Amino acid sequence: MVSDEPWSLIEPLLPEQAPKLVEGRPRVPDRQALCGILFVLHTGIQWELLPQELGFGSGMTCWRRLAAWNEAGVWQTLLLNKPAPEGPAGLVAGDDRLPIPPRDVVEMNRGAHR
Repeated sequence: MVSDEPWSLIEPLLPEQAPKLVEGRPRVPDRQALCGILFVLHTGIQWELLPQELGFGSGMTCWRRLAAWNEAGVWQTLLLNKPAPEGPAGLVAGDDRLPIPPRDVVEMNRGAHR
C-alpha cells in the first residue's frame, strides 16, 4: 500500500472521476489502482497478469487509470513539483521507493516537446 506521505502528494493531482453512466462494478479506489500500477512497474509483469487477489483491481483497470493520469499531466506535475529526493539519486527515501528522474532531466524533456 502507498503510505500517506506519497499519497498526499499524488491525490490532489488526480482528475475528478466522471459520473458513471451505466450501473456496473464499483470503481476501484484511486489509491488501490496506484498500488497496482506500482506493482506492475516494479515487478515488470504484464498488465493482464496482475493478480486480482492483491485487491488492486484488474491489470486493465490499472493500465487505463495510468493512461488517464498520464494524459491529465499528473506525473509531469508531480515530477516538476517534487523536492529533490534524499538518498540515492532517483529514489525517494522510505518504504515507498518511487523512481524520480532528476529535475533537470524532466525540465529538459518538457522543453523538447514544445
